[in-house]
Amino acid sequence: MDERVKLAMAKWPQVPHCYGWLSLDAQGKFRMRDEAAQAAGHMGDVIRHASLLAFIYQNYESDPRGAWYFQNGPQRVYVELESTPYVARTDPEHGFVLHDRSPVHEIDQIFMTNDGRLILNAHEKIAMLDNRDLSHCVPLLRIEGLAVADDDLLNWLSEPTQALQIELSNELKNVQWVDSNQLEKQLGFIAHPSKLAQPSKPSIDS
Repeated sequence: MDERVKLAMAKWPQVPHCYGWLSLDAQGKFRMRDEAAQAAGHMGDVIRHASLLAFIYQNYESDPRGAWYFQNGPQRVYVELESTPYVARTDPEHGFVLHDRSPVHEIDQIFMTNDGRLILNAHEKIAMLDNRDLSHCVPLLRIEGLAVADDDLLNWLSEPTQALQIELSNELKNVQWVDSNQLEKQLGFIAHPSKLAQPSKPSIDS
């Protein structure tokens, strides 16, 4: 966390938390949600300011409940998640990178939802693979050491009776099935923290 943020938190410890005004979409883009976007249930406008994004990345954390937030000075700005707390992309050098551009050095667990979304757990950073990159990973899936045909994968998604694995860096890793409706509960995060409190307006400079 940024040292300036730590100082601000110590100086103003009672600043109310902010809910509803910031979101992270399924492609790893942070978005600002004004009152109209919140009322319409929209994700909001993409934040493109490089310095602001770097500041958000540096101060992006979770609370004990599993709700993720951006610590903006003394104020917690909670984030509405379209998918998971992180979004991953495939990368020719590192294999995978997260939406904050950090490389994924080691993957602890791999999941696939019943609707075919691939999810990585890298040191408790839960990241759904951007759907645009899923086609890069499907050829790496194996059942009993053999490449998985489309029908085999569809059968596994509906009834995962066989062991599914994925070949990464010449190593086979197990892929666990997870019900998309149980994703938050099983992986320990809260996608919509705004349901926990009344929204309040943030003080984010863009």
